Amino acid sequence: MGIVTDVVLPVALAFIMFALGLGLTFDDFARVATRPRDFIVGALSQILLLPVVAFLLVSVWPLPPELALGVMIIAAAPGGVTSNLLTSFARGDVALSISLTAVISLLSVITIPIVVVFAFTRLMGSEASEGVSVAGTAISVFVIVTVPVLLGLLVRRLAAGFAVGFEPLARKISAVLFVLVLAGAILQERANIVKYFAQAGLVTLVLNVVMMGLAYLIARAFASGLRQRVAIALECGLQNGTLAIAVATLLFGGGLATVPAATYSLIMFATALIFIALLRRRPATP
Repeated sequence: MGIVTDVVLPVALAFIMFALGLGLTFDDFARVATRPRDFIVGALSQILLLPVVAFLLVSVWPLPPELALGVMIIAAAPGGVTSNLLTSFARGDVALSISLTAVISLLSVITIPIVVVFAFTRLMGSEASEGVSVAGTAISVFVIVTVPVLLGLLVRRLAAGFAVGFEPLARKISAVLFVLVLAGAILQERANIVKYFAQAGLVTLVLNVVMMGLAYLIARAFASGLRQRVAIALECGLQNGTLAIAVATLLFGGGLATVPAATYSLIMFATALIFIALLRRRPATP
């Protein structure tokens, strides 16, 4: 991949995460302390339950190890800005969605290395995992995710006028970069696109639907209301596909490991829109 892997992909992801940071304020983090129950339900569903469900799936699903690893990488990724937008369309709790996106994106410097290294060791074998470490993965995630988010947050804090004015353009650029990264992942496997996309497409569809359903049911039992259930379900169903593709490419050289992130990124929009269409038939609940 050369310059694409070493320069273009990390820069694209860093800009996307910077744009995410521009849309955040310190209130988004402080809100967690004022409404802890809903946040804890959403965070545990995404950080713990999603990787567990993914690992159970790849343990019983007949997949090549590289595809199984890719499923675990997308399961380890945090939510993205799309979840905030679609939560608004679904009449969900947008503030909760933003808080979950913000905090879990920063926590991903810890969660992604643990999940990915565990999955790599179990799926690829202990001998293959010698070159992959939690610390090394954490450093990579910190540089391409945490630092850009914090920079965007700092710019929003120190130059609010500029941040508010630039954020719409930054989001449009981020959308274009996301499409380019996704297209690159698909083109990389174009020779095997039908075979591998069919395999990864079905398992990622099951993961997406099962996880949104489980998150909604858990939120129904423990969260404070319908709007919070919607936010939590969408946050657990809409993952940061760009980050997953970047992790798969930077750590494992791309290839099959990027395919589940690509299929998930395409599938999640369709399932989320169906979910929203069903919800919008119901009367709004405060």
